Amino acid sequence: MTLRNAEVTGWGRYMPSLVVTNRDLVDFVDTSDEWIQSRTGIKQRHYSHVSTGEMGWLAAERALAAAGLSAADLDLVILGSTTPDDVCPNTASYIKNKLGASDAAAFDLNSACTSWFYGLTVATDMIKAGTIQRALVIGAERLSLAMDWNKRESCCLFGDGAGAVVVQSSSADVGLLSSKLSCVPDSRDYLRIPCWGIRPEVHTGGLHPSLDFDGAAIFKRAIVAMAKDCQQALGAAGMSLEDIDLFVPHQANIRIIEGLARRLNFPVEKTVICIDKYANTSAASMPIALYEALDSGRLKPGMTILMATFGAGLSSGAGVLRWGDRVGGEGVSDAAIPAYDQSVRELLSDSFSYHGVVCKSQSVGQ
Repeated sequence: MTLRNAEVTGWGRYMPSLVVTNRDLVDFVDTSDEWIQSRTGIKQRHYSHVSTGEMGWLAAERALAAAGLSAADLDLVILGSTTPDDVCPNTASYIKNKLGASDAAAFDLNSACTSWFYGLTVATDMIKAGTIQRALVIGAERLSLAMDWNKRESCCLFGDGAGAVVVQSSSADVGLLSSKLSCVPDSRDYLRIPCWGIRPEVHTGGLHPSLDFDGAAIFKRAIVAMAKDCQQALGAAGMSLEDIDLFVPHQANIRIIEGLARRLNFPVEKTVICIDKYANTSAASMPIALYEALDSGRLKPGMTILMATFGAGLSSGAGVLRWGDRVGGEGVSDAAIPAYDQSVRELLSDSFSYHGVVCKSQSVGQ
């Protein structure tokens, strides 16, 4: 029997045109650039004027072009997201239809920030089992819609965006060689968006989400859980940290990334860090970071990559990914989303109004 692996053959991302710096946030959040940077490593983030589905679609178009495939070649579309446009029908089906992937199955997967990596694991296992040949795994988030602008400990952390990869059957020793998925017990309340689902409270009035966030509790548990998952994934692959060329962690907080690297005794200089430019894009974080590594030339053919992630739940996971020979795309998509030409004030006016936000100047976001 021919050994099947799931090689990453295409990649794409979409970052919204509206960039919101820490100094912009100061206009409507009780914070400062120094406070945010010193605690998180974040300098700016992107906020989207289009839906999660639209962002995911464009990242997917670009990934397909890089893979040299058409949408008709796909067997499966997975959208990892905490902020889908719809729950029923799923948002992955919207992306599949807009792509023209007529023969593909489609489903959403929500495990918060770990959603894309969980989706990659599912797609890989289905390819290895022979159920499918080619899959598109997307991570897309529009978390700017879920922020409470009175909570500076959380509202400055998140950004919007989308990333996607194409994985397809290969006989080469490439792709996700091992993975470990887990969930820290008794920790659901540390990171949550109350009433973000089908619950009685939703039907009693307008939905105005407010993200609850316990940073100290998350910090401790995330590092411990990811380190344990990394060691188990390495063990399952028959490898050690000395075999790893590049570390791609979830981009949640610079302190967590550096703390995890220290706990693993892995050099920070071999770690992909882009949280300063994009903030925490949740399920989109890891495919965006992979794209960043490729775009900057840090990801080379044949590299062995360690990935680690965590999210609400508290879900966590890690995996060992061996890259193939391809680090340049087969093609480039001409699909596009028009840029947003207004300020963050106009984009988030409804949310500002609900949370009683009063902007201090007229220059924010310009």
